[in-house]
Amino acid sequence: MLEAACVPFETVDAVFDEDGVKASLRKAGLGAADLALALAREKAMAAPAGPGDLVLGSDSTLELDDGEMLDKPGSADELSSQLARMSGRRHHLHSAAVIVEQGRPVFSTLQSPAMHVRPLGEDFLRDYVAREYESVRWSVGGYHVEGRGVQLFDHIEGSLFAVQGLPLIPLLAFLRMRGLVAA
Repeated sequence: MLEAACVPFETVDAVFDEDGVKASLRKAGLGAADLALALAREKAMAAPAGPGDLVLGSDSTLELDDGEMLDKPGSADELSSQLARMSGRRHHLHSAAVIVEQGRPVFSTLQSPAMHVRPLGEDFLRDYVAREYESVRWSVGGYHVEGRGVQLFDHIEGSLFAVQGLPLIPLLAFLRMRGLVAA
């Protein structure tokens, strides 16, 4: 998305125990939206940076309409079970971005599109999981709306950029304010 928006960037690995940090934050009682922000911040803080570098971290969490949080599906069976639970229901996909400069957060944003999953038939679910699991196994919710996953939904309320994992519009506004992209 950054490349398509003509934002110059360099990718670096943030080395930290995401599962351990997530478990600790959940144990501390963080809800889905706050968890997405905290994980985005932790990723940005963990990435190597030089003086003057801005480091962007992002993360997404999924919260069902009853408040239950779902994680990335660990197996095809788990994906099938998650999609069956999401069938005919609404969930929120909390998409967070945090920018860190010199070890401290200087920008954070969160968008939470409402995702309305249509009632899913058994044959559709079986086919979807068989075809898509390998490509969506690292995605919370088990879908990519820019592909076959869009067929899961009746409608979506909110930013498609946020659904794809990055609240891009507020991020671009921050970068313009800092003079890093053209105003």
